[in-house]
Amino acid sequence: MRAMKDLRRNFVREFWRGLAIVWPIVSLLLIFMALLGWVVGIREGWPLGDGLYFSFVTGLTIGYGDLVPKDGLARSLAVVIGMAGIVMTGLIVAVGVHALRKALEDQGIH
Repeated sequence: MRAMKDLRRNFVREFWRGLAIVWPIVSLLLIFMALLGWVVGIREGWPLGDGLYFSFVTGLTIGYGDLVPKDGLARSLAVVIGMAGIVMTGLIVAVGVHALRKALEDQGIH
């Protein structure tokens, strides 16, 4: 039981350490996605909140479908938002995998 607690603690420590390294990239992607969502919202005549909501629902590849851009440029920007979200998600997953691998290594589990 103690080993599992240490493993979780090591994982969390390594995850935050890795996130601190990639945070500048992740934060730029978040800002980029928010700005594109703002532009899409302007093009579609949506309030700012709806543009941001659309951006992050699209970027996280959830895509509820309650807001759908009709304008050609807005649709193109939605594709870019989706690709930026995939990159951001990939970075965070990579940090998690690295943290788990390091935590397991520290426990002597390979």
